[in-house]
Amino acid sequence: MSDAAIRITRGPGGEVEVDGPVDAFAASVLARAGFDTSPMLRGVWIRLPFDLGRRWENEHATWAAEMLTAARYTVDLDPGLRPAPDSASAPPPPRRAKTAMTAQPSPAETARRPRR
Repeated sequence: MSDAAIRITRGPGGEVEVDGPVDAFAASVLARAGFDTSPMLRGVWIRLPFDLGRRWENEHATWAAEMLTAARYTVDLDPGLRPAPDSASAPPPPRRAKTAMTAQPSPAETARRPRR
């Protein structure tokens, strides 16, 4: 492995590209994350497919960076490629505990009570 970082960036045309020292194992990790390789005159062009949406591109670029980092590669991920946090993944607000004064029985509890 090289000491230089593998860079995952959004190019000037909006495409997500990979640049840097990519060996065979790193290329297979990138392929697993959805990156395509295209031969060029000087090496290969590694990028995500076009027109699948910025959210999808951000998720797959981040996933690729996490997998490469787990494999002990040095990765430089463009900050604009990090996915936006979902509001659904945020923890719910804390619930207040019911006290004897504020607790009201649920409709199911009142329906089960024996009549007097």
